[in-house]
Amino acid sequence: MPLKTVMTAEDIRRTLARIAHEIIERNKSTGHLILVGLHTRGVPLAKRLAKSIESYEKTKLLVGALDFSLYRDDLDTSDAKSALQRTDIPSDINGKSVVLVDDVLYTGRSIRAAMDALIDLGRPRSIQLAVLIDRGHREMPIRADYVGKNIPSARHEDIRVRLAETDGVDEVAIVSPPNSKPSDGQREKLESFSRGKEELS
Repeated sequence: MPLKTVMTAEDIRRTLARIAHEIIERNKSTGHLILVGLHTRGVPLAKRLAKSIESYEKTKLLVGALDFSLYRDDLDTSDAKSALQRTDIPSDINGKSVVLVDDVLYTGRSIRAAMDALIDLGRPRSIQLAVLIDRGHREMPIRADYVGKNIPSARHEDIRVRLAETDGVDEVAIVSPPNSKPSDGQREKLESFSRGKEELS
């Protein structure tokens, strides 16, 4: 399948460093913060963000992992139970500011499910969302507070995020099905994205 790399390992490193700074600036203090990664790739991303924030703030940050399979609206109960992974929240979330971390924001349905799962664990002061990639095509009124990169894509395309912890390499790519052609509007967005990347290089 045709594959176009849109972020390299260095791009990902710089992007996470920027998001870490943005989280610090918005929250002023990290004492009330908990970073919660969404399985699967949101978990290593949350750990990387925490490590970066800790290097700037010199304080230990709590990091958790959340499985929201049972709250998804696109799986039946048996499928959700078979897909379950461990939820590990290292602290009471009541009154805390929780930053959910995920790799790709798409329709918003996964984030809606994750918020439902989180609220069943307690009543946080606030819930924020950090994503490495926002690909658009929202089906719910959900917007990320921290976005690594907005990547225009067609619905038939796949945004493939690979991380060293889960895949052995850091990379983000757009994967197109064989013989697929972008629409005129999509082609214009991709050309604009490519021009912007060239200007930054």
